[in-house]
Amino acid sequence: MVASPAVDDQQQPTERQGPSRRRPPEGRPVPVSTYRLQLNADFTLDDAAAQVGYLARLGVTHLYLSPVLTAAPGSTHGYDVVAHDEISPVLGGRPALERLAAASHEAGLGLVLDIVPNHMAVPTPVWHNRALWSVLAHGPESPYAAWFDVDWSAGDGALLMPVLGSRIGAVLGSDELTVDEAVVPGQEDQGPQPVLRYYDHVFPVRAGTEQLPLADLVDRQHYRLAYWKVANEELNYRRFFDVGTLAAVRVENPEVFDATHALVTDLLRTGVIDGLRIDHPDGLADPQGYLDRLAEATDDAWVVVEKILAPAEDLPEDWTTAGSTGYEAMWRVHSTFVDPGGGAELGALMHRLTGDTTDALPGLVEEAKREIVGGPLYAEVHRLADLAADICRDDVRLRDHTWRSLHDCLLELLVAADRYRYYVVPGETAHPDSQAAFAECVAHARGRLADDRLETLELLAEMLLGKEIGSAGRTREARRDELVVRFQQTCGAVMAKGVEDTAFYRWSHLISLCEVGGAPERFAISPEELHAWAGRAQHHAPVAMTGLSTHDTKRSEDVRARLGVLSELPVEWAELVDRLRTTTAELRPSVLDGRTENIWWQTLAGTWQGEEPLALDRLTEYLTKAVREAKSHTSWTAQNEAYEQAVLGWAAATHASPAVREAFAGWDRRTAVGVRAATLGTKLVQLCLPGVADVYQGTEVPAVALVDPDNRRPVDYTTLDRSLDRLETEGPRGLEDEKMIVTSRALRARRDHAGAFTGLGAGYQPLPASSGHALAFARSEDGEPRVLCVATRLALSLDRLGGWGEHTVTLPTGRWRDVLTGSTFDEGSARLAEILADLPVALLVEEDHR
Repeated sequence: MVASPAVDDQQQPTERQGPSRRRPPEGRPVPVSTYRLQLNADFTLDDAAAQVGYLARLGVTHLYLSPVLTAAPGSTHGYDVVAHDEISPVLGGRPALERLAAASHEAGLGLVLDIVPNHMAVPTPVWHNRALWSVLAHGPESPYAAWFDVDWSAGDGALLMPVLGSRIGAVLGSDELTVDEAVVPGQEDQGPQPVLRYYDHVFPVRAGTEQLPLADLVDRQHYRLAYWKVANEELNYRRFFDVGTLAAVRVENPEVFDATHALVTDLLRTGVIDGLRIDHPDGLADPQGYLDRLAEATDDAWVVVEKILAPAEDLPEDWTTAGSTGYEAMWRVHSTFVDPGGGAELGALMHRLTGDTTDALPGLVEEAKREIVGGPLYAEVHRLADLAADICRDDVRLRDHTWRSLHDCLLELLVAADRYRYYVVPGETAHPDSQAAFAECVAHARGRLADDRLETLELLAEMLLGKEIGSAGRTREARRDELVVRFQQTCGAVMAKGVEDTAFYRWSHLISLCEVGGAPERFAISPEELHAWAGRAQHHAPVAMTGLSTHDTKRSEDVRARLGVLSELPVEWAELVDRLRTTTAELRPSVLDGRTENIWWQTLAGTWQGEEPLALDRLTEYLTKAVREAKSHTSWTAQNEAYEQAVLGWAAATHASPAVREAFAGWDRRTAVGVRAATLGTKLVQLCLPGVADVYQGTEVPAVALVDPDNRRPVDYTTLDRSLDRLETEGPRGLEDEKMIVTSRALRARRDHAGAFTGLGAGYQPLPASSGHALAFARSEDGEPRVLCVATRLALSLDRLGGWGEHTVTLPTGRWRDVLTGSTFDEGSARLAEILADLPVALLVEEDHR
């Protein structure tokens, strides 16, 4: 339960220091660039250390490590932490981390660590999570009871464990539960202990209940074993979104914070690591308070947060963080390389295949969110309604607002919310921006409710802002505070599951826009809009992170670049799809829906390279996830095997079709110029934008990857190392080499001119160009341009116009050398045809500042 601070009236927020809080104090390490490494049993900390030499020569300044704390057995990603006081033995333990740090420091590199404060794993067996095992054994009396966000008043005072394959009566009747003895890891000194077994699951037995008949023993535990489907309706612990195997952790409790962060803060204090990436802080009870406490514990280290922002939303200015991990940069860079002229034709194709019109996205999102709040997140919404009803029942002035009325209003508010959180803190007056955004949410909900619900809606709107409502002076009560906080936490879960994990797998206008943190309602943006955003980012969050690919992206940057080219040839693409549908008509099953078909053809276009498609197993693994996430005909929890087999069989047949292969090989040749320009252009722009540039592992060359786990496939560093060596003395042989050159030279330019990218005097200045097909800007230090970036936008459209012709870009004072090609150019008006003669991008540095 959420504790109420010991104050009785509204407190004004502390003075907002805004952008001044976005940079660590002078003398604290700030990365210039990072390289993300996904660690696992097959790529350990020592394996990472073996790549330090290559990564240093590539030009990065910091290695950015996926979570290294001990995770659940078999974890492939590390976000399912089970122990906060131990570096994973599977990764090599603390000695291996210190070896990596030593090797990195010797090469002039630092380390950034990804941490997960919001949740811990519910592993199998549970004993791998010693804190949770203790809670199951001892209930509210466990010394770890305060760690987990459990409502002990629900479910007969027992923590729900929804792990059974059928209902408890059937499980008991079939003798699938047994009482046994086992030596519990970490408690070996206690010898064999009684345990309750259910296949691979093992649970503690409450002291004194060992000899009871099995049904009575099960009923007397501090946990309630239940059918797994019960979770969505009766779960009494907060989880990560709708993932029952990830239990939320209450780091708002100072003791819990200290216990779960002692090792990480020690790593910072001793210089083993230099900064942190925080996973999903929106799930916490008090993100601002958490970041303040973290800043104090780490002496204001460089910290970035995973935060999904609405297009018109800014990171809260009172957060003590360098900024976000860069989703807002990612979608804007891609959309700048999408041709707005292709939106109508691609929309017409979508309509023919799916029936969806280009203005249907808001309705589709609303529909998906309603399914989520009425299904996977029903337990969370029910808990909110219970809280609100309890508050109203105990206040005579509010007593006539019924549970059902409150539930209806809460549901509509959650569906109407257009962002992950409104950042209302109990006891503080919400920021005017938050109040305005929430007012829009309330207005939208009002239009979805019957008149007799509107008074209840207004009551909830006031209560969720922490304002006085009902009897005089009743604002700061534990349950009112809890309602405010839990509503904020539930907003994020509804957005994540309803939008990104449902609607984005249904909307097929241009699937590269349906990305984590993306804004598919914005089909394309102009260079001017990107410049305006970058200028604000330089002031507002100058050392936040920017990226193009992450471990969470549904498609790698290179897949999205290939997909963006569809917007440049929308008529031709529509004709190709029509021909493919005619050619493969006999293969199409009757159950196949148009959305899945549109996604499939686009996926082939985004992953096709040369004459051969991507391996079928990788494509079908992606397609399986796509149709289950869409939840239109099948889902993870209600799998329709007949439908899935029909869809996957069709995908396999089209994948093998000679006609399909010939058509896409031709498409690959036809779009090569556009793909090359988009691949190199998006990468160069991302690496030169304001902030700390991140390179996701392996994307220094074209990397065709789909949603996880596909994007965590092993990287061939031996080949990459050899390519980098070869390119020091000879020219590129193709797009793979060209992207390696662009990435390495841009990273080295950042490192060599750090003051222009992450220094106190760093600046961003658009450069005048006579063509909208050129995206050009300068990175400056104390007002003096140091590095110039020039990229070609929409190369296929440019070719149809006859190329660059006499179009120019204006270069600042000085003589400039392109570090990609070696060509030099004088200040003033320079012909784009000359600057971009060899590559569709240029990276110019002052001749005197090589």
